[in-house]
Amino acid sequence: MKKKLLVATVLSLSLFLAGCAKWVDKGESITAVGSSALQPLVESVAEEFQSNNPGKFINVQGGGSGTGLSQVQAGAVEIGNSDLFAQEKSGIDADKLEDNRVAVVGITPIVNSKVGVKTISLENLRKIFTGEITNWKELGGADTPVVLLNRASGSGTRATFEKWVMDGQETKQAQEQDSSGMVRQIVGDTAGAISYVAFSYVTKDVQTLAIANVKPTEENVMTNKWIIWSYEHMYTQKNPDPLTREFIDYILSDEIQENLVPKLGYIPVSKMKVERDWQGNLIN
Repeated sequence: MKKKLLVATVLSLSLFLAGCAKWVDKGESITAVGSSALQPLVESVAEEFQSNNPGKFINVQGGGSGTGLSQVQAGAVEIGNSDLFAQEKSGIDADKLEDNRVAVVGITPIVNSKVGVKTISLENLRKIFTGEITNWKELGGADTPVVLLNRASGSGTRATFEKWVMDGQETKQAQEQDSSGMVRQIVGDTAGAISYVAFSYVTKDVQTLAIANVKPTEENVMTNKWIIWSYEHMYTQKNPDPLTREFIDYILSDEIQENLVPKLGYIPVSKMKVERDWQGNLIN
């Protein structure tokens, strides 16, 4: 009896593995890697897509925009998620990739809630990140040393922040983190801390900073009144495989763009009142 049961179990397992192999052979599993700012949206869409399409799997990982672009260019993954245009990243041939803009994300400076400052000039924000301003009392806040926290060098969030805030100046060397979620946690727990995250990562655990009394809101991003924002790209190889195309089309569908995208703190591209090229110039 035990021998028959063992044979039956082995047979069932073999059939299951064979089925999995067939899914893989059919291209029923793809991987999306890159931007942590875009990761929550891609993960949520992947869950819905898999629920509606049994047997199709979307693996979503972070690692930063630079990783996403280099991995998709190398053919190591099917989708490279990026806060940057491929043209902005050294070593990436944008002509060999297909750009799918799936959303817009605002990026905001965040601080520990006890710093005592709610708005700041762009110049003073820059001075904080160059190390010229070292205590919040210099800005009328608490007598607390500034604690800088940066994203890692491959981060698209960091590149976007530096592009619009730093004006070509070097950011002071500081602690770096790969994860936006970890950045938020550290800022919330550390007296005097400041960093920056996508709007979708802002929670009550941290305080956002207005710039020259302009608040980091979706409405201000849509009109470019708030200038620290970027497109969220999902890059693929030219002529992607059917499952990759199906998933990209799904995230661009009206259902996802009108409901899930804004629910998760992103802005549908269709809602933007302005458009930028890869160099940051307004083109309408």
